[in-house]
Amino acid sequence: MSFYNRHIMPRFVNLACSSGQMKKIRATTVPMAKGRVLEIGFGSGHNLPFLDADKIDHYWALEPDAQIRKLAQQRLADSPLDIDLLDLEAEAIPLEDASADTVLVTFTLCTIPLVEKALGEMRRVLKPGGRLLFAEHGAAPDDSVARWQSRIEPVWKRIGGGCHLTRKPLSLLESNGFSLESSESLYVPKAPRFAGFVSHGVAKPR
Repeated sequence: MSFYNRHIMPRFVNLACSSGQMKKIRATTVPMAKGRVLEIGFGSGHNLPFLDADKIDHYWALEPDAQIRKLAQQRLADSPLDIDLLDLEAEAIPLEDASADTVLVTFTLCTIPLVEKALGEMRRVLKPGGRLLFAEHGAAPDDSVARWQSRIEPVWKRIGGGCHLTRKPLSLLESNGFSLESSESLYVPKAPRFAGFVSHGVAKPR
């Protein structure tokens, strides 16, 4: 692992995910998590302060990057939840079929290499009637912004831990076994438009 990926990239991602506007997006989605919850891309634990612990029976936090997990220590210490950390990739979730009531994924689908396979795994582990809660950035609807996203993406992936700017999270969900129950898409205020078009909402497995 390079010096950048070990020491700089995790802090860059941690900072990028901690803005006030990102917190507002998380606050609309994360508190809906309930029952047996699996978070995909736990990262440095940015979602922990927004969880309603009284509604959660068990919490799995899947995050394969050890360097990023280290940045979560204070948030883990402050959380009332007993969190079960899973040191594995989203493409191979180590849970049994139909074992989670909620899957939570925020600003993570952009970085998963085999995202279709990972979504299949999320669908597999959700119970019938379970919900996938999501907040994801992706391809902008405006041609001028989309062109810049395509130009920037090769460099952005290198500095942002494999983050893709041109993925379409709603289309990915619908083409991989999920139906959208509710969704909203917007440009996040104050964020650069090439990285600030966000969709959030609720999906259910078909």
